[in-house]
Amino acid sequence: MSGRKGSATCTSSRLTAVVLAALATLIVSGTATSRVVAASYQRISGEGSSWAANAIDAMRVNVKQFGITVDYNPSGSTAGRKDFLNGTVDFAASDIPFQFNPEDGSAPENPAPGSYAYMPVVAGGTAFMYNLKINGKQVTNLRLSGANVAKIFTGAITTWNDPAIQADNPGLTMPARTIVPVVRSDGSGSSAQFSLWMISQFPDIWTDFCNRSGRAPKCGETSFYPTVPGMISQQGDLGVAGYVSQGFAEGAIGYVNYSYALGNNFPVAKVLNAAGFFTEPTSQNVAVSLLKAQINTDATNPAVYLTQQLAGVYSDTDPRNYQLSSYSYLILPTTIAGQFNADKGYTLGAFAYYAMCQAQQQSASLGYSPLPVNLVRAGFDQIRKIPGVAVQDIDIKACKNPTFAADGSNLLADSAPQPQACDQQGSISECPNGTGGMSNVPTAVLAVVAATPTPAATTPAATTPAAGATPSAGATPAAGATPAAVADPGAAAGDAAPAPAPAPGANPANGAAPAGGAAPAAGATPAGGTTPVPASATGAAAGAATASPVAAGGPAPGAATAGAAAPVVTVPSAPTVTVPRAGAGGVTPAAGRTCDVDTGVCGGGAASPSVAQVASSGAAAAGQASASPGVGAITATTLAQSGGNSSVFLVFLVVLLTIGLIFAPALAWRRFSTTEPA
Repeated sequence: MSGRKGSATCTSSRLTAVVLAALATLIVSGTATSRVVAASYQRISGEGSSWAANAIDAMRVNVKQFGITVDYNPSGSTAGRKDFLNGTVDFAASDIPFQFNPEDGSAPENPAPGSYAYMPVVAGGTAFMYNLKINGKQVTNLRLSGANVAKIFTGAITTWNDPAIQADNPGLTMPARTIVPVVRSDGSGSSAQFSLWMISQFPDIWTDFCNRSGRAPKCGETSFYPTVPGMISQQGDLGVAGYVSQGFAEGAIGYVNYSYALGNNFPVAKVLNAAGFFTEPTSQNVAVSLLKAQINTDATNPAVYLTQQLAGVYSDTDPRNYQLSSYSYLILPTTIAGQFNADKGYTLGAFAYYAMCQAQQQSASLGYSPLPVNLVRAGFDQIRKIPGVAVQDIDIKACKNPTFAADGSNLLADSAPQPQACDQQGSISECPNGTGGMSNVPTAVLAVVAATPTPAATTPAATTPAAGATPSAGATPAAGATPAAVADPGAAAGDAAPAPAPAPGANPANGAAPAGGAAPAAGATPAGGTTPVPASATGAAAGAATASPVAAGGPAPGAATAGAAAPVVTVPSAPTVTVPRAGAGGVTPAAGRTCDVDTGVCGGGAASPSVAQVASSGAAAAGQASASPGVGAITATTLAQSGGNSSVFLVFLVVLLTIGLIFAPALAWRRFSTTEPA
C-alpha cells in the first residue's frame, strides 16, 4: 500500500510539472507573439487641425490596444500642412486643402504632385460657444441670426442688449454687457471656413470689417483671422474654449468645434438657417446639412479629389440644417519622403483603417458626426495609396457606422428630428431648452401672452392703452387686450395685488391656461378643443386665481371686476410665475432690494403670500396667482429661510458640544487613572 501510494504521488507530481511547463510555454509564446506584433508597428506622428483634434485623440487612445502609437500635435491646419511639406511629420490633418493661391496674402503651398491624398476623417459643426449670464444665471438657449453672428465677429455689434440680438431672443431680457469675440491666433482651417461662410452670406459685413482691420485689399478667405480692438486671440480650439469658459470671461463668445462646448459643459448659440429655424450642430443636424455638400469626384486630380464645396449647405432649406457644417481631412503621404518610410506606412495604414470604420461609431458621443458611406468607401481607396500599407478588404456593412442604411441612404440624417416650433424665427417667445454641454439646463423664458375675448360685463370708459401695451396706474386695458407681463426673477413678491377668481365654470379663451401657469377653475373646459395643461406641468393647483390686468395700485375707480376675463398666459415649457417689474423708464427698487446693472431687473425685498411663488419643482399653492403689468413670465424659485431663534440655538448647541469634546476626555482619564484596582 505504501509503495502504491508513493507511486501515485510521484505520478501526480510529474503530471503537475508537465501542465505547469505547458502553461509556461503558452504564456511565453503569447508574450513573444505580442512583442512581434507590437514590434511591427513603428511610432508615427501627425500635426494639424485642432477642430478635429478631439476625434483624432480618441482614435489615438483606442489603437494603443493594438500596439499602435500615434503622436498628434493640434497646432492648427496651417502648421500641419507646412510640417507635412517639410517632411517633419508622417501625416497631417487639415480642415481645408493645400492653398495654392491663398486669398489672404499668405505664402502659397506647393506640394509635389502625386505626393499626397486627402481622406475625410470626421464631420462636424463650427459652434459659437459663449459665456453669458442674466441675473447671475448662465444663459443656455441663446439664438443668433447669421447676420448677427457676422456682426459680432467683425465688431459691428458690441453689446449683448443690441436691439438686433434682442430681436433674436424675445424670451430673454438681454444684459447691457460688452461682447468679447474670441478668435484664433494661429493659422486655422476653421477660421478659413468661417470667413468663407461670411464672404458667401454677408459680403458687405465682411468687406467693411476687412477694411477696418487693415487687411484690405486681401479680403478673401483667410486662415489668419483679422482682429480689431475688443477682440481676444487664442491658440487653437482648446485656447478659445479655455478662455470663454473662464469665470472672468463673462460676455465672451468664440468659434470652436461643437465637441469643445460639450467637453467644457458650456452652451452654444443656435444659428438661424435658410429655412428660418435656429439650430445647433448636433450629429444629426450635421448629417442632414452635409447631404448638400458637393464632394469633388475627379480621382485623376489629387489636388481636389474628395474636397468639399459648401455653398449648398449654406442655402439648404431643410429646417434641421446647420450652415457651418463641414468635413476635416487627413493628408496621407503617397511617396517615401522626409522622415516617412514604408514601415511607418504599414502603421499609418492600420490607423487610417481604424479611423474609417470603428472610430466612426463614437463620433456622435464626442460631438462630431460620422462619415457617410460614400466617403468611407472613398477613404478605403485613398488608404491603398500609402506606401507599405497592408491592404484590407473590409466589408462595408461590418463597420456598423451610424449613418449606414441598408438602402445606401444616410440613416442618421433620415432619423434627425425636426426643430420645435419655438425655434422658428418670428416666434413670440423661444425654446427654453439648453444647448451644447448644457443641454440638460433650461433657461427660463418670457411667457407668451394671448388676447382674450371681451366678457359679457362691460368696463366703464377709461384711459385705454393699445392691445399689448402696458397700462398706466389705474388704467383699464382695451376690450380683449391683454397687458404683457415682464419677467423679473428677483422681484419682491407682493408688489402686485391678486385679481379675483373667474366665475365658476368660466372657460379660458382658445383653450389657453390662465395666467401664471394656473389651471382652469374647477369644471372649466378650454375652448377650441385644446387639451388643458395639467396642474403638475404648470405648477399651479386647480382653481388658482387668475392675474389681474390692472396695475399694482388696484382697479380704476368704478371699474367692473365681476366676470371680467383674465389675461391668458401660455408657457411653452417650464412652470412660470408672473412677477411685476418697473416700466421702460427705469427701475426703482423697493427697500432691501437690489437691481442688476445689466438688465435693470431687481431682486430681494420682503415676500408676500398674496403673490404666487412657483418653486422649480412646479408646485404652487392654489389661488396664488400674481398680477403683472409687464411683458412675460419666467420661472422663479423660492427657498425657505430659517428664523433667527433657530440659528442662535444651533450656535449654542455647537459651543456646548465643542466644550464637551475638549474637556470630557481629560476628566475621564483623570477619573479612571486614580481608581484603585479591585
